[in-house]
Amino acid sequence: MSKADLLTRLRERLAHPSSADEIMRILRIPRMERPAVKRQLHALVGDGALVKVSGRLYAFPRGGSRRAPEKPRPLLTHVVGRFERDRTGQAYVVPFDRRAMDDVLVPRGETADAEPGQMVAVAITRHGASGHAPRGEVTEVLGHVDEPGVDTEIILRKHGIPDQHGPEALAEAARIGTSVRPEDAAGRTDFRGRIVVTIDGEHARDFDDAISIERLPNGHYWLGVHIADVAHYVREGSALDREAYERGTSVYFPERAVHMFPAALATGVCSLNPHVDRLVQSCLMEVTTRGDVVRHELHDGVIHSTARMTYTDVNAILTDRDPAAMERYRELVPTFELMRDLFTILNGRRRRRGSVDFDLPEPEIVLDTEGLVADIIASERNIAHRLIEEFMLLANETVASHLEGAGMPTLYRIHEAPDPLKVEEFEAFVGSLGFSLAASPGGVRPADFQRLVRQIQGSPVERPIAFLMLRTMQKARYDPVNMGHFGLAASSYTHFTSPIRRYPDLVVHRSLRELRQGRLSEERREALEVSLPEAGRHTSERERRATEAERELVQWKKVRFMADKVGEVFEGYITGVTHFGLFVELVEHYVEGLVHISALADDFYRFTEGTHALHGERSGRVFRLGDHVRVQIARVDLERRMIDLGIEEVVEAARQDEGRRPRRPAARPKQERRSAAPGRRRPSRATRPGKRERARRKKR
Repeated sequence: MSKADLLTRLRERLAHPSSADEIMRILRIPRMERPAVKRQLHALVGDGALVKVSGRLYAFPRGGSRRAPEKPRPLLTHVVGRFERDRTGQAYVVPFDRRAMDDVLVPRGETADAEPGQMVAVAITRHGASGHAPRGEVTEVLGHVDEPGVDTEIILRKHGIPDQHGPEALAEAARIGTSVRPEDAAGRTDFRGRIVVTIDGEHARDFDDAISIERLPNGHYWLGVHIADVAHYVREGSALDREAYERGTSVYFPERAVHMFPAALATGVCSLNPHVDRLVQSCLMEVTTRGDVVRHELHDGVIHSTARMTYTDVNAILTDRDPAAMERYRELVPTFELMRDLFTILNGRRRRRGSVDFDLPEPEIVLDTEGLVADIIASERNIAHRLIEEFMLLANETVASHLEGAGMPTLYRIHEAPDPLKVEEFEAFVGSLGFSLAASPGGVRPADFQRLVRQIQGSPVERPIAFLMLRTMQKARYDPVNMGHFGLAASSYTHFTSPIRRYPDLVVHRSLRELRQGRLSEERREALEVSLPEAGRHTSERERRATEAERELVQWKKVRFMADKVGEVFEGYITGVTHFGLFVELVEHYVEGLVHISALADDFYRFTEGTHALHGERSGRVFRLGDHVRVQIARVDLERRMIDLGIEEVVEAARQDEGRRPRRPAARPKQERRSAAPGRRRPSRATRPGKRERARRKKR
């Protein structure tokens, strides 16, 4: 039976906490089906619909379930999971995502020679009717879950992210070649005589943006943001274009990237490598000492990158003033100092208008040679990261304003104002902690959130309040209707700077070229007005898919990293409070785990949603969002990919209480109890009369 069917029957029949064997008897489960039902019970605990008490009894959680099991995805055709066989030899696959569907039976001859314990991909051949398991055929054996790279393959297939490019797209990429031809550069603005540099991470392989800067005679800055001209090579409707649209974005995992375009394009002719000619679309902006753009130009250009710089190198020059770095890049130092000066101006301008700027440290996964997590550290964001980010933001705003002013159909990156009810709830919570948005009666503004960010900076509640603030706001998305960007406090914003890895940027580049060439017919305008809404919806969905896949793999790697730390105690902060427990992020490793409500055994705790807190009825103790706690790793569940935690003092109190409890005398062996029992003893089987002897005695 399905999890939903099992949960329904349990709600009807389960009157008290019961063991698995008792549940089998209560529900009258046939013996052959019991192993599968026990797996479903375990899955329901993982979903939070059931809890285990006293270590072996199943019960409904107090105050409701963690969440109802999600319905199977409609018309699901493929799943990935662990191949197993039961005692009868029947093959089945346990889905990696237990919420997707129930165990899938695999008929004889359709196993692809998979061995128990291996991860496999399965094509669903028959969906299970009520009370029956679905059936499927193993289409691919991925390997054992602990083998290097298998976890990434699992996540790719779970989320339906294509890993390989089709032969037609690969052939198109190969035909483009590896260098810029003279005829491609003809008629373009020539920036090859200027100092143009790329600034990226040490391990970056594709470089899609480059910067030039100079000081004008009037004291203003002439900033150039040069972006790889992918649109020149990828024609609308081509195989490359169709695949890129389907993917929507590149996906970045700790071990490797899954590119939107084939490597021959992404790391070849469309990568702004140093000392070679490359085609670009350039946005040049005259910026005042107040940070205002008073003039801009947009060009089809060609550059010859002067140097491939890293964030570390630029930071060594601008922050550390490292003599060796300054000597090595002696001719470029004045350029970087101009960049620093303009960054300071632009950042100040953005803060003055109220742009919400979170600057929390993000975890960085350090992998060993086997692809396993060796460490989790705080990623460094130095001035080089921030100045590149500031220049990209300015170019995106400038391009968006240009396209909007010209009435050119395109995709905008929009971020709508938050829902007033969510803002009201958020204000009530931060008010309970002594903070406030202090919004005007006319409605909340970005500046109100930015002011609060400054208030909580450096406080223990900074990280949880920042996360809650992000949940209060809407999610940014792509849309052909410009609604502004609330978080950036920008009236117009788009994505122009990364067409190698984001399809909407490619749409923007095409819009710019059509506008420059003045070839937008009324028929073309109507076609864009029809196609762009769906393109915005599709690329927003693909972005969410990529984000979810990236987060899930990182979380899984974090859980495996903690597997050998059971019993250890860590400092942490409460980052989430629900009726089923507390989410706690460890300070040391940026790993999040759950203190389930059943682990708070010292009291009966009630959840109050408005204050994001659990209140102990007897003790009056309160666990609140942002509280500092010491937690012990109770269990690392690799099956559910979750870390179970316990509050250290609660665990210690329970341990001491267990030590004070009088021990029950050890039970005597069953045979000894029989021997000592008074009265008649039943004869052993060996001495009991046989059936014929009993019949003969009866006749007597």
